[in-house]
Amino acid sequence: MGSVNSKMDCTGPCHQLKRRVTGTMVAQDTQLLPPSDEGIARAAQLLRAGQLVALPTETVYGLAGDARNSDAVASIYEAKGRPSFNPLIVHLPDVDSAKELVIWNERAQVLADAHWPGPLTMVLPLREGHGLSPLVTAGLDTVALRLPAHPLARRLMRESGCALAAPSANPSGKISPTTATHVMAGLSGRIAAVLDGGACPVGVESTIIGVYDDETRLLRPGGLAVEDAEATLGAPLAGAGEGIIAPGQLTSHYAPGASVRLNATSIQAGEVLLGFGPMACTINLSEKGDTREAAMNLFPALHQLDAMQPKGIAVAPIPNTGLGLAINDRLSRAAAPRD
Repeated sequence: MGSVNSKMDCTGPCHQLKRRVTGTMVAQDTQLLPPSDEGIARAAQLLRAGQLVALPTETVYGLAGDARNSDAVASIYEAKGRPSFNPLIVHLPDVDSAKELVIWNERAQVLADAHWPGPLTMVLPLREGHGLSPLVTAGLDTVALRLPAHPLARRLMRESGCALAAPSANPSGKISPTTATHVMAGLSGRIAAVLDGGACPVGVESTIIGVYDDETRLLRPGGLAVEDAEATLGAPLAGAGEGIIAPGQLTSHYAPGASVRLNATSIQAGEVLLGFGPMACTINLSEKGDTREAAMNLFPALHQLDAMQPKGIAVAPIPNTGLGLAINDRLSRAAAPRD
C-alpha cells in the first residue's frame, strides 16, 4: 500500500486551518439558486470568488469550494464544523483532470472506464505539483477524486473552471442532505448559495476505493455496489485498514438527533420504526425490499423521523448485500456512541 502520513505537522495544513477557523464566522444570506443558466452562472461566479456553494450530485448534496484556494477549503471545514484530520473529496469534470493531480495506474483506468462519471471515489497518490490546497488532503500524500454524474454538477464544474472540494453539505456528523431543503436547514447563513437540483437519485455517498501500487482497498461502501466494483476488477477488494485515510470513516457519523437502534424486531416506548420490506412501520425504506430504493430513501427518511422528535429510531434488519452494505455502514455510524 502507498505510504500514508497519519499526522500533520502543526506548522503545516493543520496550523493553517486552526488559524482560519478559530475566528468568528460571519453570518451571510444564503442564496437559493434555480437550476437555470443564470443560477449556474451565479454559482460559478461565487466559486471563483472563493465562496462556498452547495450543489446537487447523484449521491448527496456537496458543499463545494475551490480545491486550490486554501481560504475556500478552510471555510468548508469551518461551515461544517468538520474535524481538520478528515480529508475531502475533489470533484472533477473528466479523467484528464484527474490524471493531472495523481499518479494514475492501470486499475484506476479500469475502474474509471466502467464507473466514471458516477458514485465512485478513488484514492490515489498525489502527483508532484498538483496545486491542491494542503487542507484538502488533511496532510496525507493521497487524495480522493470523483467524477459526479449529475448534469448540474458537471455544468457547474465546467462553468467555474474549478476543481471542487466537496464533502456532504451538512453540519459534520449529522444526517446527509439529499434535497436543497435539507442543506438550507443545516447550513443557511453559513454558506453563500445552494444550487437547487431537486432530490438526489442515489441517496448515499459514493463508494471509496483506495487504488494503490500493491493493492486495492474498500475504504467506504457507497452508491456503487461492492460486487460491481469487484466484478470490474476481477478480484476482491481488501479491507480499509487502520486510521482515517478517506472521508466517511469516522466512527460516529450521519447521525440524527434521536438515538438509533439497529436490527430491531419490535419497537420500545417512544420509538419510531424505520422499516424494510413488507411490514408495519412508521416509514418504510422499500416495501418491496429493494436496497437501491432503500438507499435513495435512507437520509430523507431519517430527516423525517428525526423531525418527529422521538425518543429513538428503531431500524429493521437490512440485508448486507448490494447497496445494503452502504446502508448498514451509514446506520452503524448513526447508531455509534457520540462525543
